[in-house]
Amino acid sequence: MAFKKKKTTEEEMEGLQGDAEPQEPVVKKDPSEMTLEDLPGIGPKGAQKLKEAGYTELISVAAASAGEISAACGISDGTAEKIIQSARSMLDMGFKTAADLQERRKEVGRITTGSKNLDALIGGGVETQAITEAYGMFGSGKSQIGFSLAVNVQLPKGEGGLNGRCIFIDTESTFRPERIIQLAAARGLDPKKVLKNIFIAKAYNSDHQIVLAEKAKELVKEQNVKLIIVDSLMSHFRSDYSGRGELAPRQQKLNRHMHALQKLADTYNVAIYLTNQVMARPDMMFGDPTTHVGGNIVGHMSTFRLYLRKSKANTRIARLIDSPNMPEGEAVFTLTESGISD
Repeated sequence: MAFKKKKTTEEEMEGLQGDAEPQEPVVKKDPSEMTLEDLPGIGPKGAQKLKEAGYTELISVAAASAGEISAACGISDGTAEKIIQSARSMLDMGFKTAADLQERRKEVGRITTGSKNLDALIGGGVETQAITEAYGMFGSGKSQIGFSLAVNVQLPKGEGGLNGRCIFIDTESTFRPERIIQLAAARGLDPKKVLKNIFIAKAYNSDHQIVLAEKAKELVKEQNVKLIIVDSLMSHFRSDYSGRGELAPRQQKLNRHMHALQKLADTYNVAIYLTNQVMARPDMMFGDPTTHVGGNIVGHMSTFRLYLRKSKANTRIARLIDSPNMPEGEAVFTLTESGISD
């Protein structure tokens, strides 16, 4: 009776490579530019197996266990462990000092809202590498701030912009080119050029919204996008998932969506601005019963949280609810035909 010879680690790696060309020495790239094919010993065949198993990025391989990779690719645990260690070394997933982080913080850009009071409240404007959430009742100015940011991000850096473009994911059919034209004209910009620098997509459900956020990655890399706006974050999630029985799957999907947005912010140094809906808390006997939608998932993932409310005439009040480095406070601003101002 003949026994089948067990494959060695080297033979398994060769099988995963398929018809790949001999690998060049591994050179560390920007993590955002690395793909599964960059793993030593993994060619198109191995990369395809990993993708089919749900491991589409290096970080997902680096965070997996040897048993999971082994089962997905039909290889031994030892070979799988080598692949995982290669992914971790390429991504440089070790610790850094706070001084290193401080150096990276020097890359953070800020986009003016148009109001000096509001900018000062959040530390100088809407930050890159962060998620800024604004929630409030209808007419409180959430979308208007988004429109202003979409125009202002195109300004030179010395004028409160980042010389960049904008992605606008519209979930409530609120985007109006006419409003953008008004704001551009008020700032002395060419309206046609400003409109061409805003990439707009309408999301029809929560799944579509998530796909659009994933597709945004390519535009960010190719089109110098410095701002992503989602107006609004929770509209489709509230519609697609109703009742307590669907709360858990809704929050899980929402959590993945928020993490994907934060990853875009961190990887490509872009600003994320989200508008959010509110609801009234029936258990509140005294005080303002208005609270945001999305629960603790949105609360924990948002870097800056602004609660907007109406005041007299065109005046609005913004309260900073949460921030990692700014104190709680309020700022008064106005909504005019020219945009956001003090």
